[in-house]
Amino acid sequence: MNSTTSQVLPKVALVGRPNVGKSRLFNRICGGRDAIVHDKPGVTRDVMARDVDGRFTLLDTGGIGLPEKDAPSKIVQAVEEQVFVAVESSDLILLVVDGREGVVPLDEEIAARLRKNARCPVHIVANKCDNERVSDSVHEFNRLGFGEAIPVSAEHRVGIGQLFKTIHSNIPEIRFVTEEAQEDRRIKITFVGKPNVGKSSITNRLLSSQRLIVSDVPGTTRDSIALDLNYPFPENRMGKFRLVDTAGLRPNSKVDSSVEYFSNLRTRRAIEESDVVFLLLDAMTGVTRQDKALAGEVLEAGRSLVLVVNKWDLAMEAFKKGGIEGFKNAKDFQRNYREAAEKELFFLPKSPFLFISAKTGFEVSSILGTGERIDHLQRMTLPTGRLNRTVHDLIDARPPKRMHGKPFKVFYVVQTGYRPFRFRLYCNRPEKFEDTYRRYLEAGIIESFDLEGSPIRFDLVGKERRNAGEER
Repeated sequence: MNSTTSQVLPKVALVGRPNVGKSRLFNRICGGRDAIVHDKPGVTRDVMARDVDGRFTLLDTGGIGLPEKDAPSKIVQAVEEQVFVAVESSDLILLVVDGREGVVPLDEEIAARLRKNARCPVHIVANKCDNERVSDSVHEFNRLGFGEAIPVSAEHRVGIGQLFKTIHSNIPEIRFVTEEAQEDRRIKITFVGKPNVGKSSITNRLLSSQRLIVSDVPGTTRDSIALDLNYPFPENRMGKFRLVDTAGLRPNSKVDSSVEYFSNLRTRRAIEESDVVFLLLDAMTGVTRQDKALAGEVLEAGRSLVLVVNKWDLAMEAFKKGGIEGFKNAKDFQRNYREAAEKELFFLPKSPFLFISAKTGFEVSSILGTGERIDHLQRMTLPTGRLNRTVHDLIDARPPKRMHGKPFKVFYVVQTGYRPFRFRLYCNRPEKFEDTYRRYLEAGIIESFDLEGSPIRFDLVGKERRNAGEER
């Protein structure tokens, strides 16, 4: 019986009252623009998590003490509950305050709650310290009881280097945990999609087969339902799965009740805990804006993604009755549907397409075989020699464009993780690694190793990064 190990990164949480710049600081530390930055308090409701350099996971939490005029009271309560769930699970807490405003009563209230609930070190980060006068006044925050504040300006990159030193000196080493043996584990498949696209129908169709052995999984919520099943594949081989049927995920801007808020929260948690996520699309409507947002959420969570086009029976029936205007036959319609969807979802990692009908059962069983295959792919360890040859061949075939000096170069590549695949690139100039070129290398690696549906993360290590000082 074999077992595998995976790494668990230390967690660093950004907490504080609304509008002190947590999300901007989150983006500065992560080096991207993942969190929404806006002057309106309470823009961040959910806890966002991003891995930084493969060394720690950074959590951006909602503002504590959001006025009820900016959100319903139940939403405010739910946001704060999530903040303190993050606090209790973190290895380091960065209490973000506004250096220009100084200590306000809400800062003191939050500090008191952290002293009661935090189980790890707490450091104060005084943001918006854009000049020496503001930076010199941060000693005022000492009275909060967590020592000297670290003056930074997320907007102007001031003090970020010192902040990184504080983080690295206060977090524990990466832990490695042993996963359950391959023979005993179940592949967790989660179905997501907009409301009424057929998620429950597909689950019910799979469970209605007399070949399936079904048992309830205790502890599930009323809107994220999980069922264990054993599926007999050919050659007397039993596939073990856990199917999770989620509620339809609504955009945050349209979430008006605590029920919807928690429903969304549970759906996102189900995605994060999945092995493979199946995003359901409607055969007759194509890819919608909400479908694109859902696909983005799955990739942000680092989970493998398969696209399932449901209600294919409607298309087949339409061609039996005379066809669909502009298409020769069902096969032509399928080909055009896929090409249009791939264009809309260009950012996906070559995700497989399945065309099914939950109503008739057409090709529904292909979900299980595909889930098993994708789960196996995403757990591979790629040969280092072949990986380096592949990356260098891709760079030779399409060299990065020159910008103000030397071009971007990769000296060596090593795989450091999976689910998602994580590669460390030792390079000359990390800041030259443009997003379009990142997608090019991702697509090339996925194509070369046939890693369809599996997201990739790059961690860049270079001289500029090691010697960047305050700007890191």
